[in-house]
Amino acid sequence: MAAGAAVVFTGVAAAPAGAAEGGASFTRVQVNHGKPIVIGVSKEVAAPTSFRMATTHQWKWPAVFLYRGSTGDRLWHAVETSDCIRVSSGVCDFNETMFFDPSVWEMHNSEAGAWKVAAEVYYQGGGGDTDDEDLTVYVKRNSRLTVNASPEPVTQGSTITVTGKITRANWQTRKYASYEGRLVSLQFKASGAISYTTVKKVYANGSGDLKTTVKASKTGTWRWAYYGNTTTGPSTSAEDHVVVQ
Repeated sequence: MAAGAAVVFTGVAAAPAGAAEGGASFTRVQVNHGKPIVIGVSKEVAAPTSFRMATTHQWKWPAVFLYRGSTGDRLWHAVETSDCIRVSSGVCDFNETMFFDPSVWEMHNSEAGAWKVAAEVYYQGGGGDTDDEDLTVYVKRNSRLTVNASPEPVTQGSTITVTGKITRANWQTRKYASYEGRLVSLQFKASGAISYTTVKKVYANGSGDLKTTVKASKTGTWRWAYYGNTTTGPSTSAEDHVVVQ
């Protein structure tokens, strides 16, 4: 069997999603610990992956990848696969890392959403095997929130105005843009408390702006929280502490 880590650089490439020639089986496949892969606009994201391969063939290198569509369009910018971690004769465990870097590689907003998972191996002398793993991974655009609660300090019983803005990564412009119409939770944690409580939910306007009012009752911290969807990751704002006198 081949040894040595393999690093492959590619954009979105086409490959068949079904079995190629057979001769290998892949089990224990896990991508990013079962969590969505959330990508912003400027930082490389590394998604840890692991799998087990069993084959009697002499092989060059195996890999797990994301694909979608009938042609099996792939999504990764680079992948690094470990040496064989021998389990038994013909059976190896592998650790792999998929890298996504929107600051270097062109990404399209349409790539956000569900991707299927497949595994492949190339054999020495030619041929190989590609198998669908019947798993789904969500690749999401990162979101951001800001917050401001005023006045500070405030008299008990008076009105606190809490504002903010929700934006999300636009992979095509490589900037964050307003995310209009989102339902965002306003949360409060009283001084001395250990967790936040949702006070109300507010829809962002057409510019992604958030605004609501609450009665000042206790000193504590305010924040906004967005729980995400199938194409966009969750986010929470920074905290804004307001003293109630």
